[in-house]
Amino acid sequence: MGNLARNEVMELERMLRARERVLREEIRAALLRSEEEHYRDLAGMVSDAGDESVADMLTDIELAAVDRDVGELREVEDALARLREKTYGVCVDCGEPIDYARLKARPAAVRCVPCQERRERGYAHDSTPTL
Repeated sequence: MGNLARNEVMELERMLRARERVLREEIRAALLRSEEEHYRDLAGMVSDAGDESVADMLTDIELAAVDRDVGELREVEDALARLREKTYGVCVDCGEPIDYARLKARPAAVRCVPCQERRERGYAHDSTPTL
């Protein structure tokens, strides 16, 4: 697993499992809130079109947050799978070890810093939108 010491791997696994628990709880709580809010809407709590628009916007924001959390949960689960497969801490692009400092900052990282920077430059978009 790259150049990681056993105690580093154990610490990173603890961090991943803790994040997994937090994300699962956040997703569960958000979905429960969403169900409750939907029930209130159906029960006539929204009084006019403006209130309905705000309620729809808040629902969209909540769903976007859940989507983000689900995406991160998948990344964490993938990292835990890489730990089991003994491929954790190895860059998917170049095959070199990912620095411990990077993994500590982002335990689900799949790329070393140079490869991640290259990827971000390659996928960067022009900051000025055009029509």
